Amino acid sequence: MHRLSARPKLGAALVIIAGTVILPIRWHAWFITAAAMLVLTMGLSRLPLFFVLKRLLLLSPFVLGVVLINAFQPAGRTNWLVVAVKSGLCLFTVVLVSNTTPFSQILRVLRSLRGPALLITTMALMHRYLFVLADETERMRRARAARTFTRGRRFEWRTLATVVGQLFIRASERAERIYNAMCARGWK
Repeated sequence: MHRLSARPKLGAALVIIAGTVILPIRWHAWFITAAAMLVLTMGLSRLPLFFVLKRLLLLSPFVLGVVLINAFQPAGRTNWLVVAVKSGLCLFTVVLVSNTTPFSQILRVLRSLRGPALLITTMALMHRYLFVLADETERMRRARAARTFTRGRRFEWRTLATVVGQLFIRASERAERIYNAMCARGWK
């Protein structure tokens, strides 16, 4: 699965997501087949079950938020389970595609399909800067752990705002240095 071209994987994912969103829940065969195909794809791609479940749990608050909003709507009280199933299948599809396809190939496919250049460039820079932000967060966590001897909850909550502020400043400075380096190399 990892070696397949990104174009058919993205096409299949789009078909699964569009079908899951558009089709009514009474089409049980579609949802069962889609779920079976996704489980088969997970097995063929040799992604560990725990890894996929961890990713799904990490992203499940978004699904739960949509389900809760729908559950509190007057007309949606009976449809919250449908929304949960559909959202879960779509999320499972996205997790599988994102873990079997490099992001650069996804961007290449979007470019070949003539997606908006500004959107693709923004996505590429966002992807790059997420790693810069994660690296800066890890550096600050290690520095704080080396200097802090107490680990009380009250102390952590009190310093959280300071740490987030410092992270934003340090990440912005680092992003500025990277941007200047890119401009020095001719990027516009």
